[in-house]
Amino acid sequence: MSLKQKTVSGMMWSFVENLANQGTNFIIGIVLARLLVPRDFGLIGMITIFIAISQSFIDSGFSQALIRKKDCSQADYSTVFYFNLLVGIVFYLLLFFSAGAISIFFKEPQLKLLVRVLGINLIISSLTIIQITQLTKRIDFKLQTRITVIFSIGSGVISIWMALNGFGVWSLVAKSLSQYALQTFFLWIWNGWRPSWLFDKKSFKEMFAFGAKLLISGLIDTTFKNIYYLVIGKYFSAVELGYYTRANQFQSLPSQNLTGIIQRVSYPVLASIQDDKIKLKSAFKKLTKSTMLVSFVLMIGMSAVAKPLVLTLIGEKWLPSVIYLKMLCIVYMLYPLHVLNLNMLKVQGRSDLFLRLEILKNMIAIPIIIISVFFGIKAMILGLLIITIISYFINSYWSGRMIDYSSIAQLKDILPSFVLSVGCGIFVLIIGSFLNISPVLTLIVQVLVGAVFVIGISEVLKFKDYLDLKRIVKEKMKWGTVLS
Repeated sequence: MSLKQKTVSGMMWSFVENLANQGTNFIIGIVLARLLVPRDFGLIGMITIFIAISQSFIDSGFSQALIRKKDCSQADYSTVFYFNLLVGIVFYLLLFFSAGAISIFFKEPQLKLLVRVLGINLIISSLTIIQITQLTKRIDFKLQTRITVIFSIGSGVISIWMALNGFGVWSLVAKSLSQYALQTFFLWIWNGWRPSWLFDKKSFKEMFAFGAKLLISGLIDTTFKNIYYLVIGKYFSAVELGYYTRANQFQSLPSQNLTGIIQRVSYPVLASIQDDKIKLKSAFKKLTKSTMLVSFVLMIGMSAVAKPLVLTLIGEKWLPSVIYLKMLCIVYMLYPLHVLNLNMLKVQGRSDLFLRLEILKNMIAIPIIIISVFFGIKAMILGLLIITIISYFINSYWSGRMIDYSSIAQLKDILPSFVLSVGCGIFVLIIGSFLNISPVLTLIVQVLVGAVFVIGISEVLKFKDYLDLKRIVKEKMKWGTVLS
């Protein structure tokens, strides 16, 4: 299979997998949002940052080092596996014994037991990293898709049953635990890899030299992405955090799905051509233009239909989350572009530069966060938008230098997609303002109008980025058997 076929096949299967995972979680989340109260989601949101930081330590950047390494041995995989497992156990124990302090910090006694139970995920997930790394390295997302469908549906059924039977916040805990447990079980059965009793110190040092910088970078990035959960939970309330959490989960359906695909597929694909600068630039440019067309349309579109979307899917009790959703969609529409530029640094082996940039960006972010917290959650999200824009220019400046594709050149390439999407968003908002019908019908009309607007304008103007994306889909349909 050619590189192009591998890329498109990987993109398609990764899209299906992310859609299965995010889509199922989205649907399950809608059901749970109607059965539970905002406070339940807020309690889980308070724990999120501690689990996320612990997960970063477990991976430690070794999966990225393995993917980049061209010839990985059984010793390499086994060494990383035992390290991941050890770190998973250590961090679970740290969470277990610090659970009381966490509950005191948020003034929520219920958090103590929640942290201790939810923290078991750290040990379970440490068992999956090598299995997932091997499949990603092979650009094999078909098996991951099958497993994702199983654990997403299975965990969803368990959580809904518990919510219906009055378990409250524990329904969300059970969903997370069962999801990780099912994923681990089927990965170990179907991927077939087993560790050997090996721990290669030389291999460990080699990968640690690359991965350690990514670990620190990942910790900084993870802390920053989850710091709002910590701040809102501490200085506002579990209910307000619940509204923010729900809005963030809505916007994450398109943004995380797209970002996940780009991150998982672009890195191994670009790594495979890292020595050919011309080919590397061409592939990066195509990925950037296609990705951002999809990102702009989805995120600006969701922002435009936020109110009828929330009212239709989870009801009036979640109405305060609408403004957060509108703002977060604008913030995260650039996130896939961040991922592409950061992947380029990793492809070029510059984990040292990756780390320095993360430190620089967060030095800029900290004062913005501190100032904005005094003005409320909306001001914090506006601060996040400012941080996002600054971070883009920092990331793209350095990656652009490596392949002669500057920040300005990137912005020029994605500007037509942005203008098209903004025009669509404004048109959809205007249409919605004239409709005096139910939220369900309003949502349907706005979505249909938006789709017709984007496709119609793109066809009439022969918009190249749209036509390229359309051609890729058509080629994929012609291949037919590539995904089988």
